[in-house]
Amino acid sequence: MRAILTVIGKDKVGIIAGVSQKLSELDINIVDVTQTIMQEYFTMMMMLEFKQQPDFELVRQELTKTGDALGVTISIQNEEIFEAMHKL
Repeated sequence: MRAILTVIGKDKVGIIAGVSQKLSELDINIVDVTQTIMQEYFTMMMMLEFKQQPDFELVRQELTKTGDALGVTISIQNEEIFEAMHKL
């Protein structure tokens, strides 16, 4: 299964490292990533791959905690739902 993760917030040191570390702890593979700084705002989008069907709510909760600690907003969505929403 694949998912799309987005991270948005004020830029500061350690955002990519913190998000990547949490994904590693959750055994989630980063397949693709793009990130940029827009003025003082950090934005990142990742394509993720799960080896097994995840407890998506647990993953979402863990990433929310990580986002809170880093001062950013982290959102995750199943790739199929993401694609369906953006076909309209």
